[in-house]
Amino acid sequence: MEPLDITEIQGADELYHPEGIIRESEENAASLFGSARTLYSTEGSSLCIRAMVYLALLNGKAQGRKPIIVAGRNAHKAFLSACALLDAQVVWLYPETGHGLISCDLSAAGLDDTLSALPDPPSAVYITSPDYLGNLTDIAALSAVCRRRGIPLLVDNAHGAYLKFLPTDMHPLTLGADLCCDSAHKTLPVLTGGAYLHLSKNAPSPFGENADRALALFASSSPSYLILQSLDACNASLAGDYPERLASLKNRMDGMKRRLSDHGYSLVGFEPCKLTLAPKAYGYTGNALHDLLRNENMECEFSDPDFLTAMVTPDTPKEDLDRLEKSLLFIPRREPITALPPPLPRPETALSIREAMLSPAHSVSVQEALGHVLADAHVGCPPCIPIVAAGERIDEAAVNCFQYYGVKSCKVI
Repeated sequence: MEPLDITEIQGADELYHPEGIIRESEENAASLFGSARTLYSTEGSSLCIRAMVYLALLNGKAQGRKPIIVAGRNAHKAFLSACALLDAQVVWLYPETGHGLISCDLSAAGLDDTLSALPDPPSAVYITSPDYLGNLTDIAALSAVCRRRGIPLLVDNAHGAYLKFLPTDMHPLTLGADLCCDSAHKTLPVLTGGAYLHLSKNAPSPFGENADRALALFASSSPSYLILQSLDACNASLAGDYPERLASLKNRMDGMKRRLSDHGYSLVGFEPCKLTLAPKAYGYTGNALHDLLRNENMECEFSDPDFLTAMVTPDTPKEDLDRLEKSLLFIPRREPITALPPPLPRPETALSIREAMLSPAHSVSVQEALGHVLADAHVGCPPCIPIVAAGERIDEAAVNCFQYYGVKSCKVI
């Protein structure tokens, strides 16, 4: 038995009504991240995403706004479940260039055009950045558009908690987000499930007044104190030598990326702690290259037909980074693979997300799915980004994407 696997006993405080040691620990985290308030989650960023959507809709309702959120299409499926539970409508922002389904390539001009085309202002704008490949959206430019229009900006920064502690601070809060969630466990020394909900010092006051309530609405009443302990311990690490070790890692990664590029690999993204290759130009699919690395006892974060992504932290041993680089350089170059992924579908909306997710459904093969309405966000993790959103009608482009990414069946109404 783990002796610190406790519950809300006297002296241990209560996570979603913190008045003691949890509140003190969260205040320490807030001072490190520069937030008005930072709240802990032991259920990952998924819980924080639902809380952010709730807070945005609650604030919007108080202003007489409709439950509409303008969102980047590369949203995690937790965003869709939040919209289903809260009956939010979504106006999608599609990537303008970049890397298709996963890409967070959005511009301030594109966002401004989308907002101008709406008859009424939405309750919020919701962006996912970094994306799964290590690309970063221009949060500062998007936040300027939102501020000018009086619309809160919400950012799913699940993969970017460490961005605050780089030599140049790149965290969404610093760049103008009103609400932001970080999966601490993805890039910081925190147990799986540990996450943050950050409130900006410029966020609308109802966000802070209702933040605990928002998390409690969707959370278990039995949070893991082991995860809370790791979040608290992380504060000491972040306040210590973590920034120096992170800067050292960034320098090592910059050198590795330069050498791999010189060797002939195509690299994607600008996120310092991700190495993302587009290896078709080198003669391999992402999945095939991943299999070769697995043969060398190396497991990467993600691969698909087009990309291979490895994530590192300051705690990744230097010898492991050296071994990864040597293995990649040893792999012989082959004739380029010229096949491109199918275009990202833009299917019509037949039902609201809520109607679709709460309707009876049955499973069909993707070959039989054409013309049906998708009932659920049928995606794996990683990266948990739906090819088609619940309530949308599956068209030929969607079927092509399902087949390309290895999806064999889906639930339809």
